[in-house]
Amino acid sequence: MKLSSAPYHATIPDEPLAEAYWVKTADDIRLRVAHWAVPKAKGTVLLFPGRTEYIEKYAVTAADFAEHGYGVYAIDWRGQGLADRVAEDHRVGHVDDFADYQIDMDAALAAAEALELPKPWYLLGHSMGGCIGLRALYRGLDVKAAAFSGPMWGLGSTALVRTFGKMLGGAATKTGFGEHFAPGGSKEIYVLADTFPDNGLTTDSAMYVRMQDQARANPELVVAGFSYQWVYEAFKETEALEKIPSPSLPCLTIVGSNEDIVNPAGIENRMARWPKGELMLIPRGKHEVLMDSKAMRGPAIKAMADLFSQHC
Repeated sequence: MKLSSAPYHATIPDEPLAEAYWVKTADDIRLRVAHWAVPKAKGTVLLFPGRTEYIEKYAVTAADFAEHGYGVYAIDWRGQGLADRVAEDHRVGHVDDFADYQIDMDAALAAAEALELPKPWYLLGHSMGGCIGLRALYRGLDVKAAAFSGPMWGLGSTALVRTFGKMLGGAATKTGFGEHFAPGGSKEIYVLADTFPDNGLTTDSAMYVRMQDQARANPELVVAGFSYQWVYEAFKETEALEKIPSPSLPCLTIVGSNEDIVNPAGIENRMARWPKGELMLIPRGKHEVLMDSKAMRGPAIKAMADLFSQHC
């Protein structure tokens, strides 16, 4: 695979820089991938970000894993970050089919092979990236162990909400409104629209300011709310995954006790059915435990690194 250099924005002082590259998918979508290298790395963490996220956001996670001897490799999924946007309105979080994210993953993995990233490889999926990552494991993703943070293994707090959301998203998609913002999908960037006391992401004010600074400095990186079609496809994919038994791979899943972005019941149900799985509850944690204070995220990172080191 031929790789070309891609931009990496160093907007936050004293954070580790990554080497970034452009990658083309099988369906001709341009993605961006990036690698934080570590001398004599124990292996590489394949980091699958969530919806709205971008590579730069995870420099802090890369630094955390570097302390444990692991490099980190991350991707801008189609429709977000500096990857090609797939909706006419570049503010909307959109995908035509959740299977498209697997096409992205395949291209990213081919690039990782071309870059000869240190093995063994390990998976870390956050939120939507946890949904994509679980599907990837079923497709045979070659990793030694998996970790998840607030994975999107369920949406909607009740069966009624899930049924209505899927029906509304499907109807809008079939009538040509699939790329429009769905109800609940704000046209504003979340971290710029919500104040720190109201946010559902982190308990750490400095980390929230960091996210706001990145969004203001690099507006081309961020997207706002989700489209009707994204909602429809997300409900379909999470429902399909729920019916499949858990993989046999060793797994650790981190979830905050105050999680309210994804459905915690879906996480608990999955981990109760994971033979080699462990669920770690973070007291007072919100959706993005990895984007919280060092005191809160440190034990989660250490638990993940310990799992990885047991499966070299």
